[in-house]
Amino acid sequence: MLSRRWIPVWLCILASICSTVAAASSGQENIKSGNLSPDNIRLASLSAAVIDLETAKPLLQKHSDIVVPIASITKIMSAMVLLDGKQDLDEKLTISREGFSSSKNAYSRLRPGSKLARGEMLQISLMSSENLATFVLAANYPGGVNAFIKAMNDKAKQLGMTNSTFTDPTGLSTGNQSTAMDLVRMARAAMKYALIQEYSTTDKRTVTFSHPRYHLNYRNTNPLVRKGEWDIALSKTGYLSEAGRCLIMLTEISGRRVAMVLLDSYGKRTPVGDAGRIKRWLTTGEGGRVSKVALRYERQKLQTYNIDLASAQNI
Repeated sequence: MLSRRWIPVWLCILASICSTVAAASSGQENIKSGNLSPDNIRLASLSAAVIDLETAKPLLQKHSDIVVPIASITKIMSAMVLLDGKQDLDEKLTISREGFSSSKNAYSRLRPGSKLARGEMLQISLMSSENLATFVLAANYPGGVNAFIKAMNDKAKQLGMTNSTFTDPTGLSTGNQSTAMDLVRMARAAMKYALIQEYSTTDKRTVTFSHPRYHLNYRNTNPLVRKGEWDIALSKTGYLSEAGRCLIMLTEISGRRVAMVLLDSYGKRTPVGDAGRIKRWLTTGEGGRVSKVALRYERQKLQTYNIDLASAQNI
């Protein structure tokens, strides 16, 4: 039998458990009922789509059909094309910069002439957005980079991504363009690849190269993966000055699997902030606040895409 002095402690613990269970139940009901109001959430990302993966029904959309540059979100498509090719993932590939982009975003720590297994290149491409590794994978595809890009566009058509175009395997080209809804289709296809799920959600990894032998440490570009507070099944970030900050995730919220696509956000943490606002909205029905700087950036970008500010969605 508990002594009197312990009763208040246990009552607090019980109350906390009940509160947690109630919040989870409330979150599940919010999602299942379909009564979530988009008027209660404002996102900083220019374009967004949140989809229930079980029903394929949109939970939230914002300018989800605008065609925009997608930066390194591209690498999800590249990974699918590579794995569809069924090349030996243990084969060592020689790193070369021949034909590789010289843009400011193309920096790489990989040493030309060194070697790394195809599978490990795929992993650092997905988890750490290694551009040169992604390019080397495409260059060693049957038919080379051009054949790889053709396979990317063929795959997009196969998936019904009618508003998507790929011009390079890395995302360094602004010619890689898509919509939030098309990228949901891509994400749903990618979740069928166990290696894409595993590699894109790896927290950190030390990779050993050969000829010459050296080690490089890599970490996931998505801070939500690194924190470990989210249940994330697939993840990819992206950035170009023309594309803004981008994020795609498959995650579970209140027992329901959802896809999130967030495109063209201002500030390094803005997509993460939007993800948090979406999670809060799905569990409580309420979103959070967006900074004035992010809203100003959004207005400028809407004008770039000739979208009337007065008719723009207010989320």
